[in-house]
Amino acid sequence: MAAFEREFAAFCGARFGVGVGSGTGALEIALRLHGVTRREQEVITSPLTAPFTAQAILAAGATPVFADIEPDTLLIDPRSVEQRISPRTAAILPVHLYGQVCDLEALAALAALAGRTGAALIQDACQAHGAVPDHSWPAAYSFYPTKNLGCLGDGGALLVNDPEQDRLARLLRDGARAPGHVSQMQGLNCRLDEIQAALLRVFLRHLPEWNRERERLAGIYDRELGEIPAEWLRPVARKNRHVAHLYVVRAARREQLMEHLAAQGIGAGIHYPAPLHRQPAFPSEDRCPVAEQAAGEVLSLPLWPFLPEDDVRFVARQIWKFYLG
Repeated sequence: MAAFEREFAAFCGARFGVGVGSGTGALEIALRLHGVTRREQEVITSPLTAPFTAQAILAAGATPVFADIEPDTLLIDPRSVEQRISPRTAAILPVHLYGQVCDLEALAALAALAGRTGAALIQDACQAHGAVPDHSWPAAYSFYPTKNLGCLGDGGALLVNDPEQDRLARLLRDGARAPGHVSQMQGLNCRLDEIQAALLRVFLRHLPEWNRERERLAGIYDRELGEIPAEWLRPVARKNRHVAHLYVVRAARREQLMEHLAAQGIGAGIHYPAPLHRQPAFPSEDRCPVAEQAAGEVLSLPLWPFLPEDDVRFVARQIWKFYLG
């Protein structure tokens, strides 16, 4: 694990890597490093993400607040973040959704002005292995098997540049135990196990090639689907650094399209079917109309590094056939 921590941190351009049991654990530890542990503290994040983003906020002890997203990229919208900032804002937690990096410069400027003395900026990079350009702010990664860099079970890492954050993160992940099995504070049982780390060391060597292939296949989708009228189908825009974790479109008559694709042996998924602020676990009065509309339209098409190019074109032809006959 120690070898993988060094190698993954170097690959991403960070000083320190801390292997943990999941991306959720990495986010919780990152929040706790910044003292975000009380219910009155608010963490602004995206409503269009996996529930684990907000679960990590709750696990740390804080309260999630949801800002709306941009209609083209579906990334968290800095303008909506600014509207949500209050004296209780303790952190801003953007999600690099589908492998695309958020506007970190704008979000960092907002974090510096948030709360009473500024807020932490913590990156949910669980879908963005190799895309994040700046680890000045902590970044949480997941190695769930479907990720760009996946292991054969659960795993994660927290990347930081500050040596004291590195020390505390290592303490927290292991029950906050000092030598002698004496816990110094409330900690987690959240370590990356050695077998998964051994596999990840091998897979990491192939990640640049796999990311390039994902991006190439996504480009084929772009070209093949680009002429379909936007009112029927629109690929999610890729404006920033992107590693094509998913290829997502916004589709009219989504359920019928999924049925048509399934009849041709094509699997498609929905990431994500309900925005977090409308889920029972995260009751909220926040209004996020862009996210609410997107959740009813998003559809993830097949994409992984070993997908044959002919299959990409077959999927695109079937979508053309559904909409245009």
